[in-house]
Amino acid sequence: MSKTVPTRIFKTALLLSAFLPPTAFAQTLHAPIDKGDTAWMLVATALVVLMIVPGLALFYGGLVRAKNILSVLMQVLVVAALALVLWVVYGYSLAFVGGNPVIGDLSKALLRGVSPASSWPTSSAGVRIPEMIFVAFQGAFAAISCALVVGAIAERAKLSAVLAFAALWFTFAYLPLAHMVWASNGFLMQLGALDFAGGTVVHINAGIAGLVGAYVLGPRIGFGRERLSPHSLPLTFGGAGLLWVGWFGFNAGSALEANGIAALAFLDTLIAPAAAVLAWCAIEAQRRGRASMLGAASGAVAGLVGITPACGTVGVGGALIIGAASGLAGFWGVNALKRLLRADDALDVFGVHGVCGIVGALLTGVFTAPALGGTGDAHYAIGHQLGVQALGVAVTLLWSGGMSLLAFLIVRATLGLRVDHDAEREGLDISAHGESAYQL
Repeated sequence: MSKTVPTRIFKTALLLSAFLPPTAFAQTLHAPIDKGDTAWMLVATALVVLMIVPGLALFYGGLVRAKNILSVLMQVLVVAALALVLWVVYGYSLAFVGGNPVIGDLSKALLRGVSPASSWPTSSAGVRIPEMIFVAFQGAFAAISCALVVGAIAERAKLSAVLAFAALWFTFAYLPLAHMVWASNGFLMQLGALDFAGGTVVHINAGIAGLVGAYVLGPRIGFGRERLSPHSLPLTFGGAGLLWVGWFGFNAGSALEANGIAALAFLDTLIAPAAAVLAWCAIEAQRRGRASMLGAASGAVAGLVGITPACGTVGVGGALIIGAASGLAGFWGVNALKRLLRADDALDVFGVHGVCGIVGALLTGVFTAPALGGTGDAHYAIGHQLGVQALGVAVTLLWSGGMSLLAFLIVRATLGLRVDHDAEREGLDISAHGESAYQL
């Protein structure tokens, strides 16, 4: 190696120090970056983005009626874009930097002090990745969480109302829960709650927000009297496939390293949805006499949701059981529970993400036990951990439910939530966007 190379590195560090706070400069000089882990995290982040657009957008788009597909695609894209912008403006700082057990501070607002040279620690001592890729990875999580809520209020919500709600919910529901669960000083983190990749922060959080939105907006015109059937199951199938592929980045990427835990999360993300597909198809065939493609695709998503909080801490046996349980729970959530709740959760956000997120969060406390193949330590106590997991679920439901209700009421009082009757009948593609997906 040329003798001038270390000199150039040191001069570059000195130059950067003029623009960075002292803590960031210390990271620059003393935190070598692992290139292999960095490469993996770049790929994982791109996979999470794949989950949003086109994955989630196509999954949702196929489930609505033909006259509303463009509106759903538009809402998923624009809500995700808004979340990403807010994430770098203040979201990352409030979620992961300093603060108190409930929320962070604004010391890294607009990514102050985050540079190509600053780093973020992984789970292994002395191993770091660029802080910028950590920002991007977690920003993609925030974006898909906000976009998930769109499915519950599809086919009748104003785009302006959806964006206003997303901004409020992102700020007052998502960020505090991300901090409580994942920040080193977070309330639930300090209690020992296990949520490897977002069962509470993403899925239960978005699920309960969607249910609240369905109640506040009210049902679609014709709900319970007319057939409101999906218009393109092939689109939904394709979207489900993209979600499954992208979920490998979502779950295995949460290890922040290319290591054995990432491999465990990857394998669990492969087998849990497979078990869920079989479980959903079996119960559907037993109850209805036939298994449907929509049921199989929904089962895959249910299994992915269920394994998300557990994927880095449970073994193969636990993943199979969590997957099968999630398939059965999801079927119950979109059928019996939906009728019981009497809410027009248009695309079953709570029935799949909320219900299966709860199942996964609780079963994480069981199957992380080393006696059951998990990665818990020798002093792991299932009863204690199950109590902590239940508390995490309760905090998420109450916090997100309350903040979601407040946000929807504020938007309803200021902008209005729904399009008018005629616009809803015509379809949001034409009435809201002046476009049509299909030429007849």
